[in-house]
Amino acid sequence: MPHVLMLRSIHPDAMASLHAAGCTTEVLEFPDARNMAEALPRADAVTVRLTPITAAVMDAAPNLRIIARHGVGFDSVDIPAATARGIPVTITPDANAQSVAEHAMMLLLSCARQTRVYDARLRGCGWGQVAEAPTFDLAGRSILVLGFGRIGGRVARLCAAFGMRVLVHDPYIPQNTIKGAGFIPVADLHAGLAEADMVTLHVPSSEATRRMIDAPFLAAMKPGGAFVNTARGTLVDEAALHAALTNGHLACAGLDVFETEPVPAPIPLFDLPNVTVSPHSAASTAQGMQRMAMSCAESILATFAGTLTPDVCVNPDVLRRNA
Repeated sequence: MPHVLMLRSIHPDAMASLHAAGCTTEVLEFPDARNMAEALPRADAVTVRLTPITAAVMDAAPNLRIIARHGVGFDSVDIPAATARGIPVTITPDANAQSVAEHAMMLLLSCARQTRVYDARLRGCGWGQVAEAPTFDLAGRSILVLGFGRIGGRVARLCAAFGMRVLVHDPYIPQNTIKGAGFIPVADLHAGLAEADMVTLHVPSSEATRRMIDAPFLAAMKPGGAFVNTARGTLVDEAALHAALTNGHLACAGLDVFETEPVPAPIPLFDLPNVTVSPHSAASTAQGMQRMAMSCAESILATFAGTLTPDVCVNPDVLRRNA
């Protein structure tokens, strides 16, 4: 009977699905070195959100047959170590895409309408427009979508529905694919940054992309532009972003993710009135959480049935080797 260790609880529907299939489950709501060391030897499968899964963690679970990420990012999992041990690592590719895309639009709208400034002002009984916090329509503005995957593609469509002119930069997607979807492909990133009024980030974190949003990147953005990140905080040099927002080069930003998570103490970006923040909660709608949890459960059950497919696996070579 497979035993599933959950590093933080998942949706009850997924728990019920695992139990109905004969699995036993165990939840560590606050995983730490002590309780993980005690629980890992029992685990045949692990579901994980942001807890780091290192080679040492895997070695403490000798029966581990799958690591199921509750989400799409997998930078917290040592993929080479998992691959070397023959452990498939799965993600939930489509489960959170709509939720994150809608959250990105919320942050874009918050930038456009200076939501934080006006909210705080009205709570102090201030009324009317604020000259130093001008608002603008999304319609007619140009936006550069960086990354044209499942989430970026949805964001592009939502932006188009708002009447925005949508530019897309993704070196891994054919230009004709972007054009065929109705958007404007941008091969030269810096040219796109200079043209766009707003930039929204939807790329994975890797050695190649970490801190890609640095001082030169931000300097290349159009003066008065807006920046939104619902991807990964490690993609951004937070000091450089803070500087661009305080020296007037950028007008505003919306951030759902941060370099260190959970954020251990207030960071300088939190002090800026032109920044809207949320605690890596873009995917955490009721529907998104249910979809991600069910996807995790499906991957776990498929692993034990021998039917796990490569489309949810970030190291599919393991499946061929194990077969």
